Amino acid sequence: MDRAVTTKTLQVEDARTLLGMHTRTAWTVAGFFLIAQIALVTSSWDDARTKWPIMVALLVSAVGGATLLWMPGDPLGYRPTLAVVVCGPIASALVLSVIPAPATSAAQTWPYAAGTACAVYLCVRGRTLAGWAEILVMIAVAGVWGALTDQGFLAAAMPQAVSVAPMLMATFFAYVIRPAARQIVELRAESTRRVAAESATQAMLAERGRQMRQVDAMVRPVLRRIIDPRPLEQDERIECALLEAELRDSLRAPALADPTVTRAARAARERGVDVVLIDDYRGDEVPAREQLLTLVTRELTRADAGTIAVRILPQKRGLLATILINHPIDGTRRIELDSNGEVSLADLNR
Repeated sequence: MDRAVTTKTLQVEDARTLLGMHTRTAWTVAGFFLIAQIALVTSSWDDARTKWPIMVALLVSAVGGATLLWMPGDPLGYRPTLAVVVCGPIASALVLSVIPAPATSAAQTWPYAAGTACAVYLCVRGRTLAGWAEILVMIAVAGVWGALTDQGFLAAAMPQAVSVAPMLMATFFAYVIRPAARQIVELRAESTRRVAAESATQAMLAERGRQMRQVDAMVRPVLRRIIDPRPLEQDERIECALLEAELRDSLRAPALADPTVTRAARAARERGVDVVLIDDYRGDEVPAREQLLTLVTRELTRADAGTIAVRILPQKRGLLATILINHPIDGTRRIELDSNGEVSLADLNR
């Protein structure tokens, strides 16, 4: 659960993700906006001298919008920013080059609405100056078009100056709301770290409580018998020795603290086998632990005499664990287990 919460929080890392610009909903809205632009194009291009520049302009505008939604980073990277900035003026120039002068319909200047939307979201993505640069260049393109077609620079540029209003609001967002959004992200990250720390503490306390109950169940009967003034019988002495060995195993080899291994080690000691379990891994989770527990249980079950020493090696070693078996008749052999669960056997009697 903690890992899932952490991953989800890490995804909310900038204004883009905080506003959901990476989501399927945002792409859907962008798709509807593109459909609206296509409707404007098809309803107003009858007077155009040629249509292919308008189609190219529509594609350029779509690329600019997709770049804003697709590219990560806060603020937006320089290359994606430059790509978005040039899309608006290029689309505007292409369309203005083929429509009548003056335009017979406001829909014919649709690139200015698309370019303004891209400029606004450049501010949202932390590139306010770039957004203003795109708007000003687009207005200049309209003015130049007006001058070249005898309409006059200001006569053609002023109708497109309405884009300044949404840019002012976007600028306000960039300098007021974006810092607040950053604080929200930081607070969420801090909250996640706190929850993770509290969960880890609770898990540690729960594990400690479980171990205390387990030790209490193991030790209490023996301690009650020890404080009894009657001398200990031989079987009771053996039981104390076995209990001491189990407690020692739980401290020296916590990664091997498994009921099957504990029972197998106890049974081996009852048969007279000297069992030594050591855990030097010192990591959060031992890899291939199931294979290790199965292997150790199997060897402990087979042992009937001599010594068997199991050691989990420190991290960054070539091997995960070794099992050294010294049998008075069969001799000595060494079993090695790597972190992938592969087992190899070395005969030390040669």
